[in-house]
Amino acid sequence: MEDKESAGSPTRSRETVGRVDRVPVRALLCDLDGVVYRGAEPCPGAPEGLARARALGLRILFLTNNAGHTPEGVAEHLNRLGVEARPEEVLTSSVVAADHLAHLVATGEVTPPEGAVLLAVGGPGVRAALERAGLPVVSAADMAHGSVPPVWAVVQGYGRDVNVRDLTEATYAVNEGALWVATNADRTLPSERGFAPGNGSLLAAVATATGRQPDLVVGKPHAPAYERSLAILQEPAEAVLAVGDRLETDIEGAKRAGLRTVLVTTGVHGPDDAAAAPPERRPDRIVATLGDLDLVGVAAR
Repeated sequence: MEDKESAGSPTRSRETVGRVDRVPVRALLCDLDGVVYRGAEPCPGAPEGLARARALGLRILFLTNNAGHTPEGVAEHLNRLGVEARPEEVLTSSVVAADHLAHLVATGEVTPPEGAVLLAVGGPGVRAALERAGLPVVSAADMAHGSVPPVWAVVQGYGRDVNVRDLTEATYAVNEGALWVATNADRTLPSERGFAPGNGSLLAAVATATGRQPDLVVGKPHAPAYERSLAILQEPAEAVLAVGDRLETDIEGAKRAGLRTVLVTTGVHGPDDAAAAPPERRPDRIVATLGDLDLVGVAAR
């Protein structure tokens, strides 16, 4: 299948894409939900497309705003779906948040009060990432069992089992002045049955209760996600091709960071959305599925 070009952008053949930056593609920065899978089902063409990219010698880093799972859990899920992946090839927004906060503390840009802790709100991946970064963490369940040290920051990410108690403790901490860090602000999450509420919808509950917005969002389209990704890949931005399904996160964020972009239409947005989008959200290319992404002539061998 031929690539469809985004409306309002110059016509580009596959060969032109490779020559514009004069740097061949050496890595893919690939979204997951709506691009590689929808819940427990692989997206059409995804396993085949990623296998071809590996055969061409491209490095792959899966960058997901979904914070609920650990990299190990995500890699295991991918392998069950027929997609080769190792934990070190998975970067979740929880890991981005943990690394970013650890850096702020280490450099003295943020100085937590003595004995203060982080409140983790979200799936297991949120707490696991913070603990691996060496940051003292509690959950809402911990706080329900008795007194805990003061909370200096709330890290809120998606989790299937996030409940009213979690949101209530986050609200208390934010109202008491805690730094509020969101892993991402995606309003919805693609699933096998349609679009479920995403972390942005859960953030809205705390925002309504506190009258505030998060102090920091680290996932796509924000800079920390791309800074960490490029550090892992050890490639310049112009040598990395970002693949995603959301214009306002995957595409806009990658373009801001200087990456080339491809919109895959198995998730949230399609060609009509791209045609109506402002220039900063228009992808360089549009393909129906990952299986339609032809990198021959663009990728470094």
